[in-house]
Amino acid sequence: MKNLRSMEENTQTNQVQAASINRSKAPQKVEVVVANSSSGSEVNILGELSIFLLRIGFCALMIHHGLEKLQDPQGFAEFVVGKYFPFLPGDPVIWTFGAAITQLVCPVGLAIGIFARLSSLGLFSTMAFAVYFHLLDTGLEGFPLAVVEGHNYAFELSFIYGAISLYFLCAGPGRLSLFRKTNKITYYPKST
Repeated sequence: MKNLRSMEENTQTNQVQAASINRSKAPQKVEVVVANSSSGSEVNILGELSIFLLRIGFCALMIHHGLEKLQDPQGFAEFVVGKYFPFLPGDPVIWTFGAAITQLVCPVGLAIGIFARLSSLGLFSTMAFAVYFHLLDTGLEGFPLAVVEGHNYAFELSFIYGAISLYFLCAGPGRLSLFRKTNKITYYPKST
């Protein structure tokens, strides 16, 4: 009986040791809080308000461009997608609706802060295609020193929209959004 009890205790001890070894081998969750070193807990409300107004204004303009594509999808497909993007597979009308939907859905996500970076990526990709289109259509037009007839380079507006969407892709929507980024980073370090 004594031997049986001793064997049971040894088995339990071995199981506890094995469990602790397995726990130590499992990746540990580590959370790092990144502090704002410049201002402590203060918020630059003017800066955040400016980012908010830029985000809302940009999104309203993108929705306008999406609705514009839906006004005449056949024309846009024929004279823009079909003519300047022959390398895209499938029907140009599908790409027109894809661009229009991107310019209607992604601004809503960015404006309220839901999937803001993913939305910005969608808008950045449509603006990259728009810049490409304008450069193929009119070229650089003597950029940066030429004074063009319309006082703006044809690619200028698309480039600015692309730069704004790239900003939100990299920086996020700012503090004045529904789902803003926290300053907490979670990672699992490699076990040694």
